[in-house]
Amino acid sequence: MTSFARSPQDIKDAVLAILGERVKHAEIQLGELTVQVAAGDYLAAAKLLRDSPACCFELLVDLCGVDYSAYGDGAWEGPRYGVVLHLLSVSLNQRLRLKVAAPDDDFPQLDSVTGVWASANWYEREAFDLFGIVFEGHSDLRRILTDYGFIGHPFRKDFPLSGHVEMRYDAEQRRVIYQPVSIEPREITPRIIREDNYGGLSHG
Repeated sequence: MTSFARSPQDIKDAVLAILGERVKHAEIQLGELTVQVAAGDYLAAAKLLRDSPACCFELLVDLCGVDYSAYGDGAWEGPRYGVVLHLLSVSLNQRLRLKVAAPDDDFPQLDSVTGVWASANWYEREAFDLFGIVFEGHSDLRRILTDYGFIGHPFRKDFPLSGHVEMRYDAEQRRVIYQPVSIEPREITPRIIREDNYGGLSHG
């Protein structure tokens, strides 16, 4: 086992050599390497990153969905949905961030990587539940955080803060029922109190 971490540039060189033309973009920022691949190359790239001796990313630490629709104050022009993976090589003591975008905004779909990293199972279910991203090949793709009767995907940027429905217990029917949201949407601006000598500090 390697006890020292390779430099981000060395990791980048190794990953580029392994993935080749599958890499759409690669950059080192804040000492970490981020690599982006196309949806069609996603599954093959994942297997190469896990199995290649120069990479050995045997552990998927995290996978999360992303909605770019409000990214850069609406200046984003690429696909709306994607996923970001954080990979770890325990044997080589190195990390990698892998990004992939779903090509269809109306029906975001990507390959499942549960066959590459078993830990992707619940992460992909979470991304499906919260963002509506469908993972082709996932053996049990269903909601994991919201209720069975939940409507929509709450982490999408256009999802209303109050949701679409609310539930309550109906004493007459003796069961929980769903009904349209009765909460009036409103914005609350916090009251800000400024003191000239707050905490004993003077501004003179």
